[in-house]
Order: sequence, then structure tokens, then C-alpha cells
Amino acid sequence: MAELAQVLRHVVPLEDSNALVGHSTRDDAAVYRVTEDKAVAVTIDFFTPIVDDPYDFGCIAAANALSDLYAMGARPLFVLNLVGFPRALLSEGILEEILRGSNEVARKAGVPTLGGHSIDDAEPKFGMVAIGEVHPDNIMTNAGARPGDAIVLTKPVGSGVIATAIKDGAADKDVVLSAVKVMSTLNQTAADAMLAVGAHAATDVTGFGLLGHLHQMLVASGVAARLRADSVPVLPGSLELAKAGYISGGTQRNLEDLASTLDFAETVDADTRALLGDPQTSGGLLISVPPARLDQLLADLEGKTPAAAVVGSIINGNPGHITIQ
Repeated sequence: MAELAQVLRHVVPLEDSNALVGHSTRDDAAVYRVTEDKAVAVTIDFFTPIVDDPYDFGCIAAANALSDLYAMGARPLFVLNLVGFPRALLSEGILEEILRGSNEVARKAGVPTLGGHSIDDAEPKFGMVAIGEVHPDNIMTNAGARPGDAIVLTKPVGSGVIATAIKDGAADKDVVLSAVKVMSTLNQTAADAMLAVGAHAATDVTGFGLLGHLHQMLVASGVAARLRADSVPVLPGSLELAKAGYISGGTQRNLEDLASTLDFAETVDADTRALLGDPQTSGGLLISVPPARLDQLLADLEGKTPAAAVVGSIINGNPGHITIQ
């Protein structure tokens, strides 16, 4: 996170009144107004395989890319594929399965795949450009959280731990299947629910982990938060794998980058801390919602999203600071 900020300081955007959301608040997608009542939201994401099955990898990658649009309150319009793949393996059927999986999830989202770009690459990579639309007055950013808001998470964490264990052949089949199901789930239902109740802010939880993305929301909103570690849902098997040592380097970097802004209670053990900083792929939406609308949001999410957990609250304090109890 710190290294990325160092690089991005050189990216000075051209002043444009129609550029509604850029990288300054580290939000999930760029948003550009094209008419008084319409703006386009654009995002891009790609990564190396985190599971062994190519079809599952395609499903996860598509859900992950589309999630950024849902976090912004945008309706997806279409996607473009991004492929890095060894030319020598094209005849093996692996890329076909990746594309079959991604297309299946895109179809579930109701959007066409209109093309893409590919390069010959020694290490497979796949992702998407996702384009959506949103009314300029209805953009859901990460900058609107207010003191008193409840913080709701719509998917369990732990996918990074499980992906690390998969690479070592240490993840049980049932653990992998459960994680794949969650990561392949679109955040569309969660987005519809947060828009319906009038949430104040949202982001999706991906590479910076739950703590990292919550921190970004807090900084953008000028507030702090109190997080209840025992209320954060985790994927089956992830805590056991964390205890066994399957913690990625990304987790350590996330926690180190945030160290000066985190205040852990002594009761929060090292393995739980690791899961809170665990880099996620296709994670859930993290929603800041006013207390008067919390019950309705939970009712709309219950049984329809992988999780519907109240994990903390927004408080006054140093922007970005998180107290974890």
C-alpha cells in the first residue's frame, strides 16, 4: 500500500469537472460524467491463478472485476477480457476453461463479453475491464461514512490463507469448494440492498484485506472505526490454516503498512489479526449504513449473500484509525 502511494504521487490528473471519481480517494472504480443524468464507471483487474481448476479461476476473476462496479452502485454494461497466457499451452484447453468460467459469471450478471486483449506470457494471468453506468447523483463512494454508522460485511474473509494453502497442497477439498463458491458469488444482491436502504459508503474487500479497505474508507470519510474481531465471519478452514502458518507475504505487508493506525486489544490473537489483514480475492462489500436503516439492510441480505455481519461501527477520531476489540 505504501509503495503504491509512492508511485501514484506522480499521477497528476488533468482538471476535468466531469471526472467524478479518480484515484485520489482510492475508490473501487473511475467514474466519468457523460450527460447530466448518466456517468460511466470503469474498472480493471487481473491476477495469477489462486485455485487449481481453470474454470473456477475464470469464475472468480469475473466476479472479482464486476465487484468494483457493484461497490460504486453502478450497473454493469459489458466486460472485456484480459489474458496473459503461454502460447505453448493454448492447445491444452486450459484457457478455454478459464474463458468458459468467466463468461458464465458475466452471463449471470446480465452483461456481454465484447472482446479483450491477450499476450503471450510465461505465467497465466486473467482478468477483465468492466464498464458500467450510474446516475451522477447516485454514486456510492468510499467517502461518505459517518459517525454512528454500522459497518456490515457481506462475505467471510480468509480466501488469501486458503489460496496460500492450495499452492502447497494443504487445503482440504471441502475447504476449497466452499471458498470457490463464495469467491464466485457476485456482489450484485449486496449492492442492490445497500442502494435500496440508502447506505452512506461502501467498498469491496480485496488485496489490502478487511483492515486495509476499511482504513481507506475511513481516511476518505475523515472518520475512525471500532471493529469487533469476533464478529468478522471467516471461511471454513481458514482459521485452522492460519494457525498452521499458511499466511502470505501480502498479509504481513498489509499489517505493517497499517501498524500506526491499528489499536489491537490484547485478546485479539495473532491468527485472527492475520485474517483481518488477509488479502482477499472477490471479497464482500463493506458497507457503512446509518443505524436506522441497519435492520432493513440485514433483512435484505439475510440468506441471499454469503454473510450479513455487523462487524463494527464508525466513530469520531483520527481519520483512518481502527480500534480492534
